[in-house]
Formats: sequence, C-alpha cells, structure tokens
Amino acid sequence: MPIINSIASWLMKKRMHQIELFMKYPIDVQDEWLRKLLKSGASTEFGKKHGFEFIDNYEQFKKAVPLQDYESLKPYIERVRRGEQNLLWNEEIKWFAKSSGTTSDKSKFIPVSHESLDGCHYNAGRDMVTIHCVNNPETNLFRGKNLALGGSHQTDSFGDYQSFQGDVSAIVIQNLPMWAEYFRAPDINIALMSNWDDKLAKMVETTKNANVTSIAGVPSWMLVLLKKVMEAKGATSMREIWPNLEVYFHGGVSFTPYAEQFKHLFDNDAVSYLELYNASEGFFGIQDQKDSKDLLLMLDYGIYYEFIPAEDIGKENPRVYNLAEVNLGVVYSMIITTTAGLWRYELGDTIQFTSLEPYRFIITGRTKHHINVFGEELMIHNAEQALKIACEKTHAQITEYTAAPIFMKEGSGAHEWIIEFERLPNNEDYFIDILDKELKKLNSDYEAKRFNNYVLHFPKLVVATKGTFLQWLESKNKLGGQNKVPRLCNERKYVEEIKKVISEQ
Repeated sequence: MPIINSIASWLMKKRMHQIELFMKYPIDVQDEWLRKLLKSGASTEFGKKHGFEFIDNYEQFKKAVPLQDYESLKPYIERVRRGEQNLLWNEEIKWFAKSSGTTSDKSKFIPVSHESLDGCHYNAGRDMVTIHCVNNPETNLFRGKNLALGGSHQTDSFGDYQSFQGDVSAIVIQNLPMWAEYFRAPDINIALMSNWDDKLAKMVETTKNANVTSIAGVPSWMLVLLKKVMEAKGATSMREIWPNLEVYFHGGVSFTPYAEQFKHLFDNDAVSYLELYNASEGFFGIQDQKDSKDLLLMLDYGIYYEFIPAEDIGKENPRVYNLAEVNLGVVYSMIITTTAGLWRYELGDTIQFTSLEPYRFIITGRTKHHINVFGEELMIHNAEQALKIACEKTHAQITEYTAAPIFMKEGSGAHEWIIEFERLPNNEDYFIDILDKELKKLNSDYEAKRFNNYVLHFPKLVVATKGTFLQWLESKNKLGGQNKVPRLCNERKYVEEIKKVISEQ
C-alpha cells in the first residue's frame, strides 16, 4: 500500500502542470475549446441549423446561437432519449443526469456524453485529489478508501431502445473504470441502491470498520451517514472510527450552515475541507488554496463559459460576456457550452469573480432561488452569512432551513424562516433579531425595505423538530443522492408543505 500511495500521488501531481497552463493562458484555452466544440457540433442538427461551419470566433458564435435553457433544448433531448442521435452532439448519448436541483415534481434530463463524462466529471475527480495531494505533500490518501455518497439510476425503455437516467453521481460511479473500485467504498452494488433507508443501513455496516481516508458528498446527507456510523460504533467522534480520515470533498449546497457540525464530529482540525462546484450539467470549480475558500474556474474540461450581469438576468436581450470581458466584484449568471451538446445553456447559478489572474470566484446563489417579492433582492450568500453569525452569537447549529415571503395587507410583508436546529439557540428571539440585523448590514435593498416596517416587517421564525426536513423529502420521494432543500423561494409552496409536516407530527 505505501508503494501504491507513492505512485498514485506522483501521477496526480503531474496533472498540476496542465492546471498551471490554463491558469497562465486562460483565454487561449477557452478560445481553443470553442473551436473544438463548434467543430464537433457542426454536423449535428442543432449545428446545421445555426451554421456552426461558418463561425470563426466568439462574436459570430454569440450572434448565430441564441441563449438556451432547458425548455428550449428539451425537444432535442427528448428525441435523444428515445434513440435519435447527432442532434445536439456528434456521438451517441445514452445517459441522462436527472436534475434534482429543486424538489419540484418536474425533472430535467441533462445529456451526459462519453466525452463529458471522461473529460469533465472524471478529470474533475482526478483534479480534486491532485489539488489535495499538492496542498498536503505528506498525504496517505491512497492507503485507504474514499467513501462517496451517490444516488441511483434506472433504465428507460422506448420501444426497442433503452437509455438510462439517474443522479449524476450514480452515472459517474456506474461508469468508473474497474481499478477505481480498489480505492472506493462502499461496494458499487450498495452505492447505487435506490432505497435510501436500505442503502444507508448497508453503508453504515460496510464502512464502520473500514480505513476511510476521504469522504465525498452533499453535506446534509453526509451528516446523516456520519451520525449513523457513530451511533453504530457507540463513538463520540469520527476520529475514533476513521483515524486516518484526511479530507472531505463537498459540494452541491453551501457548507456554511454545516461547518460547525462537521468540526464537532471530527473533533479536531486534522481533516481538510475542499469545496467543489459541480452540477448535473458539468463540473466547474475546485477550491485550490488551503487559505482561501475561493474556487478555481476549471477551463480545460470541454466547457466554454459566458456570463450575464445580474441586472440583465431575465431581460429579452441581455448583455453577455466571455471570460476575457468579465470584471471583479460583479455578480454574473453563468452560461455554458459543453461536450454533451448544451449550447449557450443558462445554468441558473450566479457567481462573482474574486481574481482574474487566475480566474477564481465564489458562488453567490441561484437565479431562481432568492427572495425578491418586495424588492429586497435577498440572495443565498446574504442568508448564509447572516445565519452563520446568528448561530455563533447564540451557540446554535443548523441542520436545514428554508425561507419564503409572508404576504400582508396593502402590499407589505415579511420573511418566514423555517429552521431545523442540531443545537437550539440559547435565545430564539435573540437569534432572529441578529439574523434580521445582519441581513440589513449585508444587503442594502433588504435594509431599505425594512426601514420603519414600511415594506418588510420583522421576520418570523418557525423552529422545526429534528427530522422534519427528512420527513418532508421522504414524502416527495427525494431522499439521498443529490436532492436538496430549497433555501429561498419567492412563493410559499415549500414552506406550506413543510409546515403541514410540522402540524402532523
């Protein structure tokens, strides 16, 4: 095992040379990828419709191809799911990532080509390990197992043709090369089980005595697993169970509400935390610096990036910039073109660049996941920061939360926060007061609307009992995998559903 660890670490570190190249020549790398993407897509139905063979540069690309979203590409995607090929991409696509970005009953099926799987998702998996090894030269990562939380997949039959759909994590696990199984836990048959309760029980049983050196998965679901493992072993800390655990690779949701709980479970600072920015549509960023939470934009995964300034989101003719044209401190909506046939696709996420040499950024939220009913423009990053401070000052820990507007008479309203605590605040009134004050400090629009309660009244806090959000997710068949609780919503659908769960307890 020491020899394997040394060889694997050496191979991973060689990748850093390529990463350093795109950090040094970002625009050249992006321009080259645009040419490759256009060449590959020129023979497709979409490419012929938009004249890809006549496009020589970004300005021509921007003029020839309208911005797309899932609804505009859905007719092509549905045809590909049923067996037609060469519509969006020039190779056969049989796998589709079922998007669970929200708990809506409506699902999206994102095409996953072999090229995007290998060149994007697998490269990202190698890179996150590479970055950890470079930042931790004495690593023993390969002396143990990586525990990865994944979802499940299923077969869709359309007459004689079959395609496959499921969580992107399940697609990645299912298609991993055989040698990768040597470093992974649990067994693939357990990792891809569809019943979350059965999967959880088997994962606990098969990993509680394993030598786990790294873990990866969405924080909310990882917490559930770790607590079950501790319960099974009768331990007070994960360090008692997995003493060689080095790193937690996390993504999917903000880590801020969960940070204190993980520190408590690991009982010391020996475990590193490395944030990832991945989605059903691709893999975009990795935290590459130990002393900064900013993410490095990964530029050689077969993705061409464009950006819409936040103030133009939703406009009929928004301004759109490529990487060479972005500025620091501006919130942008991300547009991607990928090796799976997503052309100028509006991802729905917003980011803000913190560095242009190299390109590093923070995730600021979702274009559709915010509250802006009264002109308050409350975004995820405001909420996360304010909640963090409220928790620190009241010694609280949050498990899950969601918020939505309360509509009152004469056009005024308030925000209602449903929060499930791991550790209750020592004073609930003080907690919500701090939250309100911090939101005012962080967001001038919110502060203006709260002035004298003219538009926004003082927020309301509903404390949910432990397990409420899991019970709600289970009622919607959304346990495990990549499923997430919607944080901020402009309407009250989710809040009312969760309050109904609370009332029936």
